[in-house]
Amino acid sequence: MERKYFVNGEWKSSEKYAELYSPHTKELIAKIPQATREEVDEAIEVAYGAREKMAALTAFERSAILEQITQLFIIHREEAAKIISLEASKPLKYAYGEIDRTIETYKFAAEEAKRLTGEMIPMDAAKNGADRFGYTIEEPIGVIGAITPFNFPQNLVAHKVGPAIAAGNTIVLKPASQTPLSALFLAELIEQTALPKGAFNVVTGSGREVGDALVESDKVKMITFTGSPAVGKGIRNKAGLKKVALELGSNAGLIIDKNVDLSKIVPKCVMGAFSNQGQVCISLQRTYVMDEIFDEFIEQFSEMTKKLVVGSPFDESTDISAMIAASESERALEWVEEAVEHGAEIITGGKIENDVFQPTILKNVNAISKVSCQEVFAPIVGVSRISSIEEGIEAINHSDFGLQAGIFTNDIQTAFKASKLLEVGGVMINDIPTYRVDQMPYGGVKDSGTGKEGIKYAIHEMTETKLVVWNNQ
Repeated sequence: MERKYFVNGEWKSSEKYAELYSPHTKELIAKIPQATREEVDEAIEVAYGAREKMAALTAFERSAILEQITQLFIIHREEAAKIISLEASKPLKYAYGEIDRTIETYKFAAEEAKRLTGEMIPMDAAKNGADRFGYTIEEPIGVIGAITPFNFPQNLVAHKVGPAIAAGNTIVLKPASQTPLSALFLAELIEQTALPKGAFNVVTGSGREVGDALVESDKVKMITFTGSPAVGKGIRNKAGLKKVALELGSNAGLIIDKNVDLSKIVPKCVMGAFSNQGQVCISLQRTYVMDEIFDEFIEQFSEMTKKLVVGSPFDESTDISAMIAASESERALEWVEEAVEHGAEIITGGKIENDVFQPTILKNVNAISKVSCQEVFAPIVGVSRISSIEEGIEAINHSDFGLQAGIFTNDIQTAFKASKLLEVGGVMINDIPTYRVDQMPYGGVKDSGTGKEGIKYAIHEMTETKLVVWNNQ
């Protein structure tokens, strides 16, 4: 029942432990070590000491290690998925989907490890550049401090660990307090690879204790964080001159134009709004539908939502299960009640049954309601009527966030206009904003964060560009 954390290739105990409960059954599933500041500093020191070994690995060797991780996840796919369902209450079919994406993510990292190159610089393009030859080298920056969330406890970890290894860096990982078992399982797999000892370390504990130690250490050269804007801004303020990559969520918006095929669109919207109980950074939260098809969309959307299977995350037929914590369900309920006070109408859900927050559609949500202007991170979606595409674009842009947005339209000019005017990091044409594959650049603007994930792009964030110039005279 008592677990250990992983430093320098060894499993270590701590003096204090926290009890970890299943969000679904409320049963005790493990006791997790709560590392002290000294123990975190030790992990950082170990990672710092392993830098030269990691940097000395060839691209072939780094790629081979990542291929080993990929194959180990293929072998242990079922076990890894069940751990996610146990600690995060993610329905098993979505947990399997996460592991499949995790496998792809490490595979992409293995491939990109072999493509890490600089570029030739045309020195003689400058007046005084004659007889000089220049090029750049991408070098590892050293220790990466990775702080990860609960909602994708393997794949979002992979988006930090995979690029770090590919670039030749070392890692200290601080997983979310509710989902440490997935990170510790990853450590068990990495223990079976050729990765040098000390290059990958997992330290469990509170964000204040572990996270602050990583952010404040001069030996950690980059913090990569996925979580809330408030915490992300705090990290940036404390980080000094170290690199910081922040993925801070959103309130993703979608525009649905007239003359589109709703039978193809509605299933995507249901998936985008309610998969993983809406606990997804790019979960469909705000939907703006043209007048002409608004009523028909609401009817089809609510009808399909009512067919979702609510139950145990361990049942492969389940679509919706418990949120990560009862307190989160209560918060979501309060936000729905506030939206109703502001004039919204509940079409489906809006309540907690058997400890599960029911998938909820709200009609005509006021833009000032929290379910619209803040990140709801719950199975709640608002649907509002618009009379023009410009109105929808303006509504989506009227937000402190800007991660991804989507538009369904058959008009190419409308699509181009949306792609230019939407103030987000990614625009999905004829798809929901929840769409993501793991090699694409992923990151937002405004309060959605800084930096890019997506393996190639994250590797670039995790390296330093060194210029070399040869004088041939």
